[in-house]
Amino acid sequence: MTLLTQILVSGIGFALPLLVAAVGELVSERAGALNLSLEGMMLSGAFCAVLGSVTTGSPWLGAVAGVLGGLLLGAAQALLSVRALADQIVVGIAANALALAASTFGARLVFTGGTEVPAFDRLPIPVLHDIPVLGPAVFSQTALGWICVLVVVVTAVLLGPRTGRGLRIDATGEDAVAADRTGLPVRRLRALCILLTSAMAGLAGAQLALSEVRAFSDNMTAGIGYLAVVAVIAGRWRAPGTALAAVLFGLAQALQYALPALGVAVPPALLTMIPYAIAVVAVSGLAGSSRAPSCLTVPFARA
Repeated sequence: MTLLTQILVSGIGFALPLLVAAVGELVSERAGALNLSLEGMMLSGAFCAVLGSVTTGSPWLGAVAGVLGGLLLGAAQALLSVRALADQIVVGIAANALALAASTFGARLVFTGGTEVPAFDRLPIPVLHDIPVLGPAVFSQTALGWICVLVVVVTAVLLGPRTGRGLRIDATGEDAVAADRTGLPVRRLRALCILLTSAMAGLAGAQLALSEVRAFSDNMTAGIGYLAVVAVIAGRWRAPGTALAAVLFGLAQALQYALPALGVAVPPALLTMIPYAIAVVAVSGLAGSSRAPSCLTVPFARA
């Protein structure tokens, strides 16, 4: 396997969970709900996925546990930010801190150095896998990885801005008061979008833990959730742009390991900074202007 292929394999490995979480967050933000807790949802999903896989011996049940782990935090986010009208940013930061502390403590209680994690094996597509450079990176995913791709496509198609559901979501995010006056259940829509986001974030955490890392470690998401939020902004709140940004950020993370392999002498701190530096450029306006949904982060309550 060439070095370029290795970079692409690593980049796609980082990009896929980021993509799943970002597309879920895209739906929620279009409805006016910002989930800074995405990082915590992914971390909870990763922890619950490994715990479920180790406990039952089945990576499939582990993946289900990962989705439920993300949903648990999403339910709390929906309750606080939609029903209780709490500040979405504060709730998100608090949820991330809680998820980090709880998963770290739980991992030290449950997992030991010799814990074997049942994980997913690669399922390369015949012929396509043999395509030079791109084949091993794109067409050799695990079963859970292919499910992640399917979930992203189905979500983008069914909830796109040209569909009836998508139009209702966009109306809620652009003018919640006007949407409520037309009879749309604004708070229910926002809560459902947050739950969808959390389920996809839990799936993303499970993909990271059971398909890529095949283990759980403290703070293993390491900012991927925040990058997923940035990918939505960089993608101008549309699925194609969000997907492109997610892949770009995944490849940027892969460079952290590729540059030392190439013999490039770069300080480790600078390597860690690469994806976040690209993220800053992406949202600074240098990559093109964008406009967020008008009611993003604005709580809704009937007068």
